[in-house]
Amino acid sequence: MKKVLIIEDHADIRKLLRMTLEFEDYDIYEATDGDTGLVMARDLRPDVMLVDVMMPGLLNGLDVCRATKRDSALRGTSVVMLTARGQSSDREAGMAAGADDYLIKPFSTLQVLETLRRIEDQA
Repeated sequence: MKKVLIIEDHADIRKLLRMTLEFEDYDIYEATDGDTGLVMARDLRPDVMLVDVMMPGLLNGLDVCRATKRDSALRGTSVVMLTARGQSSDREAGMAAGADDYLIKPFSTLQVLETLRRIEDQA
């Protein structure tokens, strides 16, 4: 079973993602900020992380993505950025941080599933 770590400060978005993924073949874990999420990622070594860009705490989503991609223990972890920031410069920043994909809020649950399937097929 694939492990997915959701790092998102809004409870309603975490709930939507959990409800979307729980009927698929995923073990789902959640963190409410980047600091906690990165610690959890290092412990869990998830297959995929769904990471909000703007979060409270010391680390935002871009920081988490960069740290994940630099960590040799997390080399196989894919990172999908989730954000309301949809400007091309925002997307470029996400990709420069190492994101494997970038979904703009509001996103559909179908978009999330398609993105995860595409990432799995590329692995």
